Amino acid sequence: MELSGVGRVILGSLQRVPRSGYEIKRLVDHSTRFFWAASYGQIYPELRRLEQAGLVAGTSEPTGERRRTVHRLTPKGRRALRAWLVAPDLSYELRDEGLLKLFFAGALAPDEAVALVRSVRLQHEAVLERLLEIQEESAGRRPRFPSYVLAYGIDMHRWMAKWFADLERQLAAEVTAKEEVA
Repeated sequence: MELSGVGRVILGSLQRVPRSGYEIKRLVDHSTRFFWAASYGQIYPELRRLEQAGLVAGTSEPTGERRRTVHRLTPKGRRALRAWLVAPDLSYELRDEGLLKLFFAGALAPDEAVALVRSVRLQHEAVLERLLEIQEESAGRRPRFPSYVLAYGIDMHRWMAKWFADLERQLAAEVTAKEEVA
């Protein structure tokens, strides 16, 4: 069975402890969503697909009146996770709407382009602030490899915020220079 991106997220999320779909989504929202998101609409169908393939097993564990299925990796699922982790091939796809907008910003007036760049800079600063909070909240308690990914995210957003701040200053100076000539 070929693992989907969401399938990989699910198998990785289940490597340490069994989790419900809700708990997987919560984990994603507090960790991988900064670089690999997954919605409920993706998680639940993928859990069913993984279960049909024998990679995960679900057990009914209701809480009060609520239905709840807790999933765990099967030995076959552990082998699939490991096979994916040690495979030499990596795919890389950057999906950044701010960069996409910047790419097409020639359709904007110069002051609108400055506002767009400012907006993207502010977004990177906000993500950086949130990542720094996560780092502080989990100081010494986060497993080693997720800590490396967190450090990467902090460095990347710090760099991107600076890069967009520099571009914002450059574009604003161009707008000011044009206004002075006019």
